[in-house]
Amino acid sequence: MLSYLLATLTFAGIYGMLALGLNVIWGMTGMINLGLAGYFAVGAYASALLTTAAGLPILVGAAIGIAAAAVTGALTARLTLKLRGDYLAIVTLGFGELIRLIAANEIWLTNGSDGIPGIPGPFRSSLSPLEFNALFAAITVFAVAFCWALTERLRRSPYGRALRAIREDETAAAVAGKKVGAMKVQAFALGAALLGLAGVLYAHFTSYIAPDVFRPLLTIYIFLSLTAGGTGNPTGAVLGAVIVVVILEGSRFAEAILPAMSGAGAAALREITIGVLLIVIMRLRPEGLLAERPPKPLGATR
Repeated sequence: MLSYLLATLTFAGIYGMLALGLNVIWGMTGMINLGLAGYFAVGAYASALLTTAAGLPILVGAAIGIAAAAVTGALTARLTLKLRGDYLAIVTLGFGELIRLIAANEIWLTNGSDGIPGIPGPFRSSLSPLEFNALFAAITVFAVAFCWALTERLRRSPYGRALRAIREDETAAAVAGKKVGAMKVQAFALGAALLGLAGVLYAHFTSYIAPDVFRPLLTIYIFLSLTAGGTGNPTGAVLGAVIVVVILEGSRFAEAILPAMSGAGAAALREITIGVLLIVIMRLRPEGLLAERPPKPLGATR
């Protein structure tokens, strides 16, 4: 049971990292990104391939995976600078599906739908399953805490205020002298790097990845996490992710509680529960559980 709880904590941390990445791109800068699963996959596959096929150390593979996701995000943003709203959402959704289809069909590179097994984890061979889960949970919590602190500092900085200005009125921000195009590319790259880091953590924790992991449904879960927790607020992003994971994992016990419920019924109950939760939160707290508040500037004492 303890091992399961530690694994759940790790997945909550991975979802929290995904929510932090989305918060930078959408919550702070206002760019709708429905291709989260694609950047998640880029980080996971890059690190997995480098540490299995190429035999590189985990830290090297992880660093390259994060960098690959960041570069991919920057290229996406650069190519879609003139797109806004629904058009940007459609393009990013297509990008996410493109990455998944490449992973499923380029067998020479990704092993297709069979996936990549045997991805190494830190000290996995010398630790028991419980010890490994405890170690990886600690690594994930540290990574989320570090990225939370980074994005919170960014939110309070003049740069973060400029990003929010772009979110509220891009034209006004440009008139005020902000380099809107460059800042949008930078924000997209930073958010994609966090998404890639989440992919790296997932790959090295589960030791196996396949294209089915990176379905668009994952993007919906992360949007739910950020919306429920509080758009624009890094703390809300992590809180929302924890709530969604608790619901996803808690619904697995529905069959034990309701013996007449089949596996398909339990899965449907999971989606219904998340949908109802979102409706309730949006009715009672449309700004999210932890609404965004104007942050105190860095160095302010009052």
